[in-house]
Amino acid sequence: MADRKDVSPPHIRLIAKLEAIGTVTEAEKAALARLPFRLRSFAENADLVRQGDAPPECCLIVEGFVCRYKLLGEGQRQIMSFHLPGDIPDLQSLHLNVMDHSVSALTPVTAAFIPHDSMHALTREHPGITALFWRDTLIDAAIFREWLAGVGRRTAKTRIAHAICEVYLKLRAVDLASDGGFELPITQVELADALGLSPVHVNRVVQELRAEGLIASKGRFVTISDWERLKAVGDFDPTYLHLRNVAA
Repeated sequence: MADRKDVSPPHIRLIAKLEAIGTVTEAEKAALARLPFRLRSFAENADLVRQGDAPPECCLIVEGFVCRYKLLGEGQRQIMSFHLPGDIPDLQSLHLNVMDHSVSALTPVTAAFIPHDSMHALTREHPGITALFWRDTLIDAAIFREWLAGVGRRTAKTRIAHAICEVYLKLRAVDLASDGGFELPITQVELADALGLSPVHVNRVVQELRAEGLIASKGRFVTISDWERLKAVGDFDPTYLHLRNVAA
């Protein structure tokens, strides 16, 4: 873990994320740009925040992918959500003193840490930003409900297709995916930990999706070959993401 100074201003990522779910005024953009960001880099699999921590700051993802997870009694990991640039996965630490889960880097990650005092001042002075953070928290809850429905009732094939659709649209919303193509730096083991499957089962289903002409991949780059069919297989209705700038 180390300080970073060689990346684009982190407020650009945050504004892009907030504009994907609502309207950000020029005054609010200026206020976000004035936040005292402290950049740090993390290696793959490093924890940004750990369960039981009482952090004095929030972390904004600037580069890379992270996940929320819990370790169960026998050491098994349950991933509960994936997060990408522009997300603040520990936003709840503003009002909940102790973390009840951990946030880990799935890839090399750059995160910008923002003191809670500065975030509280920002939300007091700019109620529009407060409303956007509240909306983001509600969307997080909607995503959790969708994942719970998937793990409880969807087939393995449907779960995996649904996860690919979700990540793709979230990346498109912040201009990190092209039309049908995107980088998916999530391993099959990580998908298994998120979807309640074995890595072998994930591999089998991914091969099936390729064979059916729904997706193609080269390394970490995924191309969606047939969006409408992939949505149908994944039982995917993007309403729960509440994105305002993506035509799904």
